Amino acid sequence: MPTQTKIKAFDLRELKVSCGSCSLSHLCLPHGLNSKELETLDESIQHKPSVEKGQALFHAGESLKSVHAIRSGSFKTVVLTNSGSEQITGFYLPGELIGLDGLGESKHRCTAVALESSTTCALDLDDLEKLCCSLGGLRRQFLHLIGHEINHDHEILLALGQMKGEERLAAFLLSLSRRLEMRGFSPIDFHLSMPRHDIANYLGLAVETLSRMFSRMQEEQIIHTNRRHVRILNMAALCTLAQAEPRSLDTRQG
Repeated sequence: MPTQTKIKAFDLRELKVSCGSCSLSHLCLPHGLNSKELETLDESIQHKPSVEKGQALFHAGESLKSVHAIRSGSFKTVVLTNSGSEQITGFYLPGELIGLDGLGESKHRCTAVALESSTTCALDLDDLEKLCCSLGGLRRQFLHLIGHEINHDHEILLALGQMKGEERLAAFLLSLSRRLEMRGFSPIDFHLSMPRHDIANYLGLAVETLSRMFSRMQEEQIIHTNRRHVRILNMAALCTLAQAEPRSLDTRQG
């Protein structure tokens, strides 16, 4: 099968409306639901129009109305620091939930911005609460996804607090590789939907420092880069640099 090179690779004409037939169902809220439960969930899902690159899905301070599952494209979440500068807090890919930040105080703590033309499935918060009460499978999966989000946050805190700059970049690329692989994409050959200055902001690095790190990793033949295109040449070395367990490489292509 041909190698998939971009994160944004879902053809909207081929995406199914039904949760049961969606190619992302194994990663999203429908996972583990039976056919009857899927029908009940489908009735509450709203398919939102495309959010164009640079546009916001929701803004910090807005009341939480819906939890969104990304159907296509990708988003970043941004908060404003006390000094008024932007801090990127996360990047989100198809199949992942976005908007969970608002569950604590019923309002969003961050702004979600599309990195490319993107679409989402929205589930009204009141409907979600009712469905979680009546559908045990949905409640378990929702809690599982929240737990996964918390674990990911812990990993990022560890990387930013304990790792050196190049180790942070390696951990970021490895995380992205694994998330893409779960979606059926190539884990070694992909396109970054986020610009380098966003990656630098997220990892707490200067853009110039990040560029030098990309160049050094390329010189060491760990990766090859061409603008936003990345190809991992030595997965074992990347894992070592990221302080992660070595992994057997699954080269499934999307």
